[in-house]
Amino acid sequence: MTATLIWILVALLAVGVYLSWTAGRLDRLHVRMDAARAALDAQLVRRASVAQELATSGVLDPAASIVLYEAAHAARQAEEENREVAESELSQALRAVFEHPAQVEAVREAPGGEEAALELAEAVRRVPMARRFHNDAVGAARRLREHRKVRWFRLAGHAPFPLAVEMDDEPPAALVERVS
Repeated sequence: MTATLIWILVALLAVGVYLSWTAGRLDRLHVRMDAARAALDAQLVRRASVAQELATSGVLDPAASIVLYEAAHAARQAEEENREVAESELSQALRAVFEHPAQVEAVREAPGGEEAALELAEAVRRVPMARRFHNDAVGAARRLREHRKVRWFRLAGHAPFPLAVEMDDEPPAALVERVS
């Protein structure tokens, strides 16, 4: 009887340690996901800021400046539920403005344009990477949260279910290829 009770206690302790380890792993995934989201937000703000600076610098023609400025301003001011749409529209505006290599050359030849083009190319290249890191972290957290043990024992607590960021973040080819 005593040996059976000891084995039951050992089994319960092992299950408790395993569940605690799983909860810790899930917590680390949520922390990683939050850090990746913060990095993505920083890159999106940087891209919008650089685009706004370029639009107001006088380097672009007036029509391109207006299109780029309005898209960048909308992306910076967007509410969380509309953010992906606004950021996608900024990506489309960037591709429209820098559709042709001649436009990139015109920006580079203007005073201060070389630095502005390099900074914008750097910003638009980092957004897809940051989004990929975020979505990878979300995928890992989702896969763990879908396990029965996590659901049955409510190891995720009250954390919201992780959502991936789906948006158009393709950089303008003429800008990225020419500047790099």
